[in-house]
Amino acid sequence: MIRKLKKIFSLDNENRVSREEFMQLVQKKSYELYEERGCRPGNDLEDWLEAERLVKEDLGVK
Repeated sequence: MIRKLKKIFSLDNENRVSREEFMQLVQKKSYELYEERGCRPGNDLEDWLEAERLVKEDLGVK
């Protein structure tokens, strides 16, 4: 799915990912990171920030 949504914040409107789509991708990735840690609480901010970084990387955003 991420490969299909290339170039968030791009000047090229046809390839742009909306803010809502970006937030949904980050939310999903953040939950995946939480699950990978064994569903242990206490790292929600770190998970979210890492998820943002990973999603931007997948979308080709620097």
